[in-house]
Amino acid sequence: MTTTKPTLLQGDVSVGDTLPRLSYPVTATTVVLGALAARDWRPMHHDKDFAVHRNGTRDIFLNTPNQAAWFERFVTDWTGPHGRLQRMTFRMLGSIFPGDTMVFDGTVTDIGVDEVGCGWVGVDISVSVDGDPKTTCKARVALPLTPDDNPWDRKGDRWCP
Repeated sequence: MTTTKPTLLQGDVSVGDTLPRLSYPVTATTVVLGALAARDWRPMHHDKDFAVHRNGTRDIFLNTPNQAAWFERFVTDWTGPHGRLQRMTFRMLGSIFPGDTMVFDGTVTDIGVDEVGCGWVGVDISVSVDGDPKTTCKARVALPLTPDDNPWDRKGDRWCP
């Protein structure tokens, strides 16, 4: 029997809460498939010789859209299917290479309800490798206020991100 994760409600969350940690071992396939999905044909994301000899890096490395997708996954794994990302900004501090293990950590920084009754949660996130921060991220996500609420059902004047 398969069970579905219950929907996270805004009332289940407090400022200072930590999100469940996500660790993921990066392979060359992780890097290349992320670049392919983003249609990023720049060789530093698929050609090790180019990355090492032309860019001076130790290997191919994750591109920006690939990292954005990992941040989105991290947030939505926590929120469940009714979490709706509104905004995400991040700052890359270093590269992530095959052989690294990405470790995502997050903390709730803000909780509020807007003028149309949509619940919002702010989250600070970091991805690190061996304790060294590689990218920091700030995200804002809509969460249901009640079991009958679903931010994905909000349209027009009821969705004011």
